Amino acid sequence: MLVENPSVVDNPLRAGLSETRTVAPCIMVIFGATGDLTQRKLLPALYSLAADQPPLPANFTVVGVARRPWSDEEFRQYAEDGVKEFARQPYDPALWETFAKGISYCQVEFDDDAAYRTLTEKLTQLDQERGTNGNRIFYLATPPRYYDDIVQRLGAAGAVERTTTGPSFSRLIVEKPFGHDRESAMRLNAELNQVFKEDQIYRIDHYLGKETVQNILVLRFGNGIFEPIWTREYIDHVQITVAESIGVEGRGGYYEEAGTLRDMVQNHMLQLTTLVAMEPPAGFAANLVRDEKVKVLHAIMPMSIDEVAECTVRGQYGPGWIGSQEVPGYREEKGVAPNSPTDTFVAAKIAIDNWRWAGVPFYLRTGKRLPKRISEVAIQFKRPPFSLFRNTGADELQPNILSMRIQPNEGIALKFGVKAPGQAMHIRTMNMEFLYGSSFGGEPPEAYERLLLDCMVGDSTLFTRRDETEAAWELVDAIEAGWQTEPDANPVELYDPGTWGPRRAEEFIERDGRSWRRL
Repeated sequence: MLVENPSVVDNPLRAGLSETRTVAPCIMVIFGATGDLTQRKLLPALYSLAADQPPLPANFTVVGVARRPWSDEEFRQYAEDGVKEFARQPYDPALWETFAKGISYCQVEFDDDAAYRTLTEKLTQLDQERGTNGNRIFYLATPPRYYDDIVQRLGAAGAVERTTTGPSFSRLIVEKPFGHDRESAMRLNAELNQVFKEDQIYRIDHYLGKETVQNILVLRFGNGIFEPIWTREYIDHVQITVAESIGVEGRGGYYEEAGTLRDMVQNHMLQLTTLVAMEPPAGFAANLVRDEKVKVLHAIMPMSIDEVAECTVRGQYGPGWIGSQEVPGYREEKGVAPNSPTDTFVAAKIAIDNWRWAGVPFYLRTGKRLPKRISEVAIQFKRPPFSLFRNTGADELQPNILSMRIQPNEGIALKFGVKAPGQAMHIRTMNMEFLYGSSFGGEPPEAYERLLLDCMVGDSTLFTRRDETEAAWELVDAIEAGWQTEPDANPVELYDPGTWGPRRAEEFIERDGRSWRRL
């Protein structure tokens, strides 16, 4: 049984992660409002926040913006269907009726200046009707090619207040992918900064809203038993896995442009790496935390062409069977070229060149059509000397592993050795486990709930800063350059669906005398 320690609850770090915060009345304007992200994630998250205690203000307002010629009633029905199916909180007709009063729709062609003026007039009218005081959050849930057009036209229409100190606020949430390389990310940053100041921009990565990801900081810096051994003297290596059992699911066109390296490694994987590897921040203010994350990215030296061939593996799922179901290969998916070289699996070994982590490899792997959907960070500690047990007949000592499960079944487990009952000295490996669901009663809030609420209260700690994004792209660009320069040295290897990727992914970690964790 886990007993809550008041000293931990009162810890300022923990309080910064979980304290109750008051949301000012505001309007959230969602561009791309008729898309799957809005219906499956954003609107259900907002409804669940409205149902929580304390709830969102009763005059919280949502304006859906898209190109479809929908009425307010059609958009509300679309939103209600999403809430019924996907919201964490159960559907309540009375709550929905109150929430739906603040939902409306505005048809906008993204390149039509007049439509943005109409939208701005609508927002001004809603400010007066619903008392939202000019507070606006603009959410870009569209394909990235529209980002610049939308932001520039919002600025020209006078919809944005370019200040963070005035009586009202304007904020911008930008979905990934943020550019497709460092140059395009820098260009997009410059374009957005023409209308919004940097501290008004919230680059969202939903992984950072997951409870276990946030708990990496509490685990490390809120517990005296872990931080002293969080170093190269005690840690053998780190494994970070983000596995998906599904294929591209109709997103073949997008994946042809992105691939797994850009879609997953540049953001999710490197974000997890920075949280595991960062130094203790001077405080929990947003920029203090992000300063330490950026330092980690700068300490990862971009790979040379030879290092790319040695330290990365790319693969692509072929056709096959998962259980009794036949599934297509990536090249058979809609929108995918029949000879596509796009990666749907990436494994990489990266080195962090600083005092804490010198000599400790970080192994990353992520892919589609793998055996299960699972995301995990595992810290493997060095084995103790075996000399004490050499003449006892004990089995070889297994390493201690601290694993943090991000999805599904969020929680933390510690693997350690114990003596099995009996006369002989037999050592057995056991797990000590903490699960959110069983410890706190029910599932934790969805990631988008946490991140949307953070933006509403102006907390950018769990969002990506400009220099952080550009530094991550620099690492990914080096890998892409190696693949393009020496394609034969690191070809795209086909793997069977339902397996853990190409054989070369096993071989490259086995060369180091290590192996991937069984998940």
